[in-house]
Amino acid sequence: MHIGIDVGGTNTDAVLMDGATTLAGVKHSTTPDVTTGIVQAIEALREQHQFTGPEIQAVMIGTTHFINALVEAKRLAPTAALRLGLPATRSLPPMVDWPAELVDALSARTYLAHGGYEFDGRPISPLDPEELRAHARDMRGHGIRSVAISSVFSPVNHDLEVQAAQIVRDVFAEDGTPVAISLSHEIGRIGLLERENATVINAALRELAGEIVDGLTAAARAQGITAPIYLSQNDGTLMDEDFVRSYPVATFASGPTNSMRGAAVTSGLTTCAVVDVGGTTADVGLLVGGFPRETAGEVKVAGIRTNFRMPDVLSIGIGGGSLVDPETAEVGPGSVGYRLTTEALVFGGSTLTATDIAVAAGRADIGDRSKVAHLDPAFVDRVLARIAERVAEAVDRMRTSPDPIPVVAVGGGSILLPDELPLFGTVHRPENYSVANAIGASIAQVGGEIDKVVAVEPSRREETIATVKQEAVEKAIAAGARPDSVAIVDFDEVPIPYLPGNATRMRVKAVGDLQMDAR
Repeated sequence: MHIGIDVGGTNTDAVLMDGATTLAGVKHSTTPDVTTGIVQAIEALREQHQFTGPEIQAVMIGTTHFINALVEAKRLAPTAALRLGLPATRSLPPMVDWPAELVDALSARTYLAHGGYEFDGRPISPLDPEELRAHARDMRGHGIRSVAISSVFSPVNHDLEVQAAQIVRDVFAEDGTPVAISLSHEIGRIGLLERENATVINAALRELAGEIVDGLTAAARAQGITAPIYLSQNDGTLMDEDFVRSYPVATFASGPTNSMRGAAVTSGLTTCAVVDVGGTTADVGLLVGGFPRETAGEVKVAGIRTNFRMPDVLSIGIGGGSLVDPETAEVGPGSVGYRLTTEALVFGGSTLTATDIAVAAGRADIGDRSKVAHLDPAFVDRVLARIAERVAEAVDRMRTSPDPIPVVAVGGGSILLPDELPLFGTVHRPENYSVANAIGASIAQVGGEIDKVVAVEPSRREETIATVKQEAVEKAIAAGARPDSVAIVDFDEVPIPYLPGNATRMRVKAVGDLQMDAR
C-alpha cells in the first residue's frame, strides 16, 4: 500500500492506495502549519481503512508550501544573485523587474562579474577570480546565506558557473559561514533573465526546503511510517528528499499536475479538458496522452518571469470558498480559503460563499442546510449560471481546435459545476473526483535524466543517441522505476559548433512507475 497526499490552500487531501485501487480517501482542512494537517489526514485515512506503518511502502506528497512562501514573501533566505557576463548584460541587472516587496523579503543583493559566453560559444570575457572573491566577501559581510549564480548561455557551456561557485564557496568557508549555491544551468533554459529568476527563487527557498522536508518526514514517522517520502514535481514525476533540498523550485506547479494526472486515471480519459475546482480557484488545463500540456513560453510566478517547464493552466477565481456578491451574483476572486468551515453560512459563519450556494441548490449536503434556506432560488440560479458560463469560457480559451473535447471535473469544489456545460455538453465526474489530486500524487512516476556533451562520430549518430537514451533508462531504474514501465518522454539535441569532434549536447528524460516492492 502507499499514500498520496496533496496539500492545497484550503484542503489537505489524502488517499490510501493498493496499486491503482483507492482503499480510502479523505479531505481535511489545511492547517496554518500544514504539517499538522498532514498528520490529521493520515489519521483519518487509518480510521477509514486500518493499516500499520510497515505496510506503507511509499508516501507521495504534492505541496504548495514553496509557491505560497514566495507569493506571501515569507520565510525566504537572504539571497544574492551573481551574474557572469560583463562587460555585456549591464543594462538589465539581476532582478530588474521583480516586485519591490519580494526584493526586500530576500534582503537581496545583486552582483555583475566578468565571464559568460556568446551564443556561438566564444567567451564574452575571462573569469576574474579576484573580482569574484571581492563579491563573495561583500555577500558574506551582508549576511547572505544563499547564492544564485547565472552565466550567459550556461545551458550550452556551464564550466564558468561551476568555477565561480567554487570560488564563492571557498570565500565563505574561510570563516566557516555556511552558504547554499544554486546554478542556473541546472534549473532553467537558454533565456538569461528567466533562467536567472528561476535560480534566484530556488536559492531563496533552499533553507525552507530543508525545514519542510524535515517536517514532512517527522509527520510520517510520527505515524509509524518508515517508508521513503517523495515529493511530486511540476512534470508529474517524483523527487526524493535530497533532491527537494537542492531544487525546491521544481515542485512549484505540482498541484495542477497532480489533479490532471489524477483526472486521467479516475476518468479513463487521456485527452480531455480538466477543470479542478478547489477552495479558492478553478484551474483549467488540457490532458494530451495522459499528461498535462506544457506552456510554450515564459511563466510568471508571483509576478516574476521564469522559463522552467510547467503545465499550461488557466486559473480563475472560482472555488468552494469564493465570496459571493449578494447584489451582482458574481463569485470570487476573494475567498475564505481554509477558514471555510468557520466562516461559511452553512457552518454557522457570516460570509456568503459558493459552497453555501451549492448547498442551497441541493448540489451538496454539507453543514446546516437551514442556514441558507433564506436565499432566493432565483438568485442561487443566477450565481450557478454565472459560474458555468465563466468555466465554459475558460475551457474554450484553453482548447486549441474547435473540435469537441470532453470535460472532466475534479476537486471538492466541482459540486459548483452543472452536469451540462455550455458549448461542451456532459461534464464527466469520475469516482473519487474530490480527491483526484491526491490520487494523481500517488501515481506519480520516477524519472532519470541525462544531460551531457558527446562526440558524435560520422555515420554513428543513431548509435550515439541510443546509448544516451539507454543511460537515462538505467538511471530511472536505479532511481526506483519498474524496468518494464520505463519510456523516453523527452529528448533534446543541440550541436555545439565551436567544439571539435561534432560535439553535441544531448538531454534525455526517461520515466517509469515506482517499483514499490523494491523499497
